Amino acid sequence: MVAERKQLLFEKQAEIVKAIAHPLRMAIVDFLKDGEQCVCDIAEHVDSERSNVSRHLSVMVNAGVLGYRKEGLKVIYKLKTPCILDFFSCVTTCLKQQAKENEKLLKAL
Repeated sequence: MVAERKQLLFEKQAEIVKAIAHPLRMAIVDFLKDGEQCVCDIAEHVDSERSNVSRHLSVMVNAGVLGYRKEGLKVIYKLKTPCILDFFSCVTTCLKQQAKENEKLLKAL
């Protein structure tokens, strides 16, 4: 049985993973790797409505993935912990491994 503290840790980790587990959110995180951006620039980059982008940003802020500050009327977002990009890299490595395994399977057919 998982210890209570470990269970709490897993739950908190799952919240963060859920917060980025959407293609648009992943695109936003990827865009923010180069630095702070306002909602208008993020929406343009991911080709989505500002209201939709704002909802996704809110999910990631609430999970602690993103931080923000106000600059006049603009809201500027940034990665709170850029190490989240290491997770993206790990997922890409998993995908590459799956592709290799699928290639072997196809050759065997």
